[in-house]
Amino acid sequence: MARLALLSVSNKTGLIDLARSLIEEFNFDLISSGGTAKAIKDAGLPVTKVADYTGSPEILGGRVKTLHPRIHGGILARRNVPDDLTDLANNQIRLIDLVVVNLYPFEETIAQPNVTLDFSVEQIDIGGPALLRAASKNFAHLTVLCDPTQYEDYLQQLRENQGEASLEFRTKCALKGFLHTSSYDASIASYLSQQQKTESTLPEQFTLSGKQLQALRYGENPHQSAGWYQTGNTPTGWAAATKLQGKELSYNNLVDLEAARRIICEFPDTPAAAILKHTNPCGVALGSNLNEAYQKAFNADAVSAFGGIVAFNQTIDAATASELTKTFLECVVAPDCDEDALSILAAKSNLRILILPDLSNGPTQTVKAIAGGFLVQAADDIIADTSKWQIVSDRQPTQTELEELLFAWKVCKHVKSNAIVVSSDRTTLGVGAGQMNRVGSVKIALEQAQDKAKNAILASDGFFPFDDSVRTAAAAGISAIVQPGGSLRDADSIKAANELGLVMVFTGVRHFLH
Repeated sequence: MARLALLSVSNKTGLIDLARSLIEEFNFDLISSGGTAKAIKDAGLPVTKVADYTGSPEILGGRVKTLHPRIHGGILARRNVPDDLTDLANNQIRLIDLVVVNLYPFEETIAQPNVTLDFSVEQIDIGGPALLRAASKNFAHLTVLCDPTQYEDYLQQLRENQGEASLEFRTKCALKGFLHTSSYDASIASYLSQQQKTESTLPEQFTLSGKQLQALRYGENPHQSAGWYQTGNTPTGWAAATKLQGKELSYNNLVDLEAARRIICEFPDTPAAAILKHTNPCGVALGSNLNEAYQKAFNADAVSAFGGIVAFNQTIDAATASELTKTFLECVVAPDCDEDALSILAAKSNLRILILPDLSNGPTQTVKAIAGGFLVQAADDIIADTSKWQIVSDRQPTQTELEELLFAWKVCKHVKSNAIVVSSDRTTLGVGAGQMNRVGSVKIALEQAQDKAKNAILASDGFFPFDDSVRTAAAAGISAIVQPGGSLRDADSIKAANELGLVMVFTGVRHFLH
């Protein structure tokens, strides 16, 4: 007797070639439902509709098609259990040797603009996941395929093994089936959680799911394995970026690129450039054009810029590209790159050039693994609002100082704590990052700035616990300081600022970055 295969797919890529091979090469009978049956029939291939096989019509507008004992009995029966085979015989149920299923495009549906909840709910597949789970559970006796990329591998298995798929292959397919349904359910749960209006911004249960987009050579260090995973079926963020040239991206590249993306998003309007090393900015600047912004950012710390990551908020032009070729860089990301610029950059064939048109489209939450679990927090995407800032010093800032304070504050948000940024002319002059005490970061930033610190601005991501940082800044010539405020000794810092003629502004917002 011919073997039986059940085919019910939303994505019909490769369907007809698979169906034809199953029939002509391996003597399979096919049963199918809905649009899949129509596609096979239209290709001139024999197929039995599920409704005809089960004797039960599709009901509820197609919500119930394959949920039937003749289907699930044929899938779940154990070939080595006599009672199972007796049950099949008594109920005129055939064994099913192959299940080919992929699911309604739920993620693609909810990604569409203005999609309604009711419409989204109708794209929640019920029969498909049930088939996948049943077939995956019984991998000892049959094969389940949930991805068109598996079709040719399955056919090759049959060709090489006298018409049978190996247990090893069936096991791998079953795992892929369970991962597929798990990811699918996670997407639905995440979507429905977003529809709920609750006091908490995070759900009681948080499911993290992704599929490997690329196996990376290694992680932070060569002895650490690593992979790049994409969340959802529709590529977004870096998964949707276009790499125009250069070597494969590394784990550290991607981590740095994400840090670069976050910081360049702070400056959507004026041409901006940010150069990063190990996720910290070593040079950030605004300019009248992109080339000027890049040169200012590079000259802010030319030593650290070597081997750095560069982010732009505008299209790379020829003049900027020429400057980029003058030093060794790991990666460059921008919303676009014109043809002349790309031709110039081709001279640096190993330089990774990435195009990410929507640099602002980032995650709304961040996840960090800890022993026994993980931490989830809302992304630090608060927009600085100078109207809510409090000028606590006697001296009031000029408009120029206020604009510079805002620039430094935006950059400081993206520096590892304890974070200090010194800037002037919308250009970073010194960055103190990750020190164990704040005055240590102040000293590092001022040392980098050197004489340029005179009349410059200083930003701190957290409050000053003592007035020593204020006095150190004033001694170097700093004219204005922006910080969150909130220390028990704020009065000491304010007093020091007034004594030394500094402007001091409290933002009321802290930007620790660990």
